[in-house]
Amino acid sequence: MEDQTHTLVLLVQDHPGVLNRVVSLMRRRSFNIDSITVGHSEQPGVSRMTIQLRGEPNDVEQAGKHLYKLLEVLKVVDLSDDEAIIRELVMVKVAAKGAVRAEVVQTASIYGARVLDATPSSLMIEMAGREDEIESFLAMMRVYGIREMVRSGKVALARVAPSKRGHVERITDAAFAVAD
Repeated sequence: MEDQTHTLVLLVQDHPGVLNRVVSLMRRRSFNIDSITVGHSEQPGVSRMTIQLRGEPNDVEQAGKHLYKLLEVLKVVDLSDDEAIIRELVMVKVAAKGAVRAEVVQTASIYGARVLDATPSSLMIEMAGREDEIESFLAMMRVYGIREMVRSGKVALARVAPSKRGHVERITDAAFAVAD
């Protein structure tokens, strides 16, 4: 069976060391994490992790079950691309002097990007979108000369309540239940 891309969304207690324990568990299971983001959720004391990795579905399912052995893990969902909206953010500083500035701004606007800051010799531009959109935008910005760049990891939200088939999902405490 061929490795597939999986997007795991975890709700975890907001305690020091949780990220380290989750990543260590994935490392022990020989997963290479392509992207990981962590931030506050809508619930006080609960953080949301979005992890994108590649692996066989059965291995990912097994890893999800092992994640529940960590006391701080409240919920794990393996979202498919068609069940979720998945986005990432890129901020890029592009060389832009003189007549090229207007061209850079126009190109950025085609991608729905916006200028965050300007200096006499550069523009800082922000764009959010799917990975393929980000890659296309960056290819265009490379033409002008990228001086510096940062990309966030991917974030994901389910469109509707995910189907039970092929998903690891468990809520350990009714107080942490998320309304879908």
